[in-house]
Amino acid sequence: MAPMSRPLPSPRRLARRLLSLGRQRALDLSAYPRLAVPAAAISTLDGPAAFRQTLLAMIGQARRRIVLVALYLQDDEAGREVLDALYAAHAARPGLGIEVYVDWHRARRGLIGKGSSEGNAAMYREYAQRHGDGVVIRGVPVQNRELFGVLHLKGFIIDDSVLYSGASLNDVYLARHGRYRLDRYHLIRHRALADSMAGYVHAQFRDSDAAPRFDRLPLPRSRELQEPIRRLRQSLQRAQYAGAQEAPGDGEVAVTPLAGFGRSDNALNEVLLGLLRGARQRVIVLTPYFNLPRPVRVVIGQLLRRGCRLDIMVGDKVANDFYIPPGQPFNRIGLLPYLYESNLRRFARSHQSAIDSGQLNLWLWRDGDNSYHLKGLFVDEDVAVLTGNNLNPRAWALDLENGLVLRDPAGLLVAQHEAEWQTLRKHATRLGHYRELQGTRSYPPEVRRLFKRLRRVRLDRLIGRLL
Repeated sequence: MAPMSRPLPSPRRLARRLLSLGRQRALDLSAYPRLAVPAAAISTLDGPAAFRQTLLAMIGQARRRIVLVALYLQDDEAGREVLDALYAAHAARPGLGIEVYVDWHRARRGLIGKGSSEGNAAMYREYAQRHGDGVVIRGVPVQNRELFGVLHLKGFIIDDSVLYSGASLNDVYLARHGRYRLDRYHLIRHRALADSMAGYVHAQFRDSDAAPRFDRLPLPRSRELQEPIRRLRQSLQRAQYAGAQEAPGDGEVAVTPLAGFGRSDNALNEVLLGLLRGARQRVIVLTPYFNLPRPVRVVIGQLLRRGCRLDIMVGDKVANDFYIPPGQPFNRIGLLPYLYESNLRRFARSHQSAIDSGQLNLWLWRDGDNSYHLKGLFVDEDVAVLTGNNLNPRAWALDLENGLVLRDPAGLLVAQHEAEWQTLRKHATRLGHYRELQGTRSYPPEVRRLFKRLRRVRLDRLIGRLL
C-alpha cells in the first residue's frame, strides 16, 4: 500500500507562509528608550568569580544607591557574604539607600527536593534583627503561585552602573566551593540606564502593597495578597522602562531596556521575535533549557529556510541544574534534563540536513560537574541581547522578564562579543548527528517509566509550558 501523502495546506495558510518568508520589515523600537552609551562603558566580565568580585567591590564602593533584583538571595555562604557586604556598606555610609527585591514565593520555601523550611526569608529576618533597618528586602509575587510565574527580572543597579546577569545569588552562581553555574556577566557604566532600571523597580515594587518587607512580622499570607497581586499584574502588563530617544554618536551604541510580562502585548517577546525575523546572515541563540516557545520555533524554521546560519548553545543534560547523577536517590524533578534532551534530539533529527551542511550548529556545553545557565541572542554583527529570559514557554508567558538590546551598526562591540562567544565554546562540543544524543530507550529505568506515564496522559505538553 502506498504511503498516505500529507494534505496540501490551505491557500490562506500557504499565503501566510510565503509572506512570512519574504517579509523583512524593519523592527520599530521608537516607543522604547534609546540610550546612547559609549562602547567603552560596556564590558564583559570573565566568568562567575569575576562577577562575584565585581559585585562585592561595587557594593563596597557605593555612595548613593544599591538596588539589587534577583530571583533569590540564598541562605548559604555566598548569600551571607553579599548580605554582610550590604550591611557593612550601610554602616559605613548611613545615607546610602539599599534595596533588594527577590521573588516572594521562592524566598519562603526550602530547596526543591529538600525538607520544608522557612526558606531564605528566615535569614533576611535574622540579619534585620541583628543589624537594624539598613537593608530593605522585599518579596515580589507576580502570580498567586510560584508554579505560574516568578520575578525573573535581572539587574543590579549600583550608583550609576548596571551589573547585568541572569545569575541569582548563591554559592554555585558565585563560584564558591569549587563549583559554578555559568551565566553571562556584563557591566554598563551609564547613569541614564541605571536611572531607567531603578525607576522601573521603584515605580512597580517599592511602594506596592503586593511587595511586603521580610523584616516586618507577621508576614502576610499569600492568600491575603491576592488582590494586591492582581493590581500588580495589571500594572506590569502596561509598564515599561522610561528614558530618552538619543542618537548615538561616534563611539556610542544604542541600548534599549525592555520588560516583558504576560502572553499578549509582551514588548520583550515581540522585540526578540522581530530581531530574529530581521536577521540577514547569522544568529546565535543561548538557552539553558531546550524548550523553545512555538513562535521562536517557527521563526527559526524560517531562518533556516532563508539560508541564515544558526548557532544554538545549550547545556548537556549533565550540566542541567536538576540533573541527578546515577547512584543518587532519584527525584521526579530529575526528569527535566531528559525532557530537554529529548526536545533537542527531535529538533536535531528534523534539521539533520542543516547540521550536515554546517548551516545549523548545535553546541552542547559541559565542564565537569558544573552547570550551565546562559541566555541571550547575537543577531548578525550589529545586535546583541542581554537577558534573563530562558527562551522557554514559561519565560514567554508567565514570568516577569527583562532584557537589554544593544544595537551597534558601527561594529564597536564586535570584538568583545566574539571574544565572549569563543570563551563560551571552550567547553562546548558541536553535535554532528542527532543520534549522538541518547534516545528514550537508553535512559535510566525510572526516567523511562515517567516518560511513559506523561505521554500516556499527554502531560508532557503541559509540563513543557510550565517549565
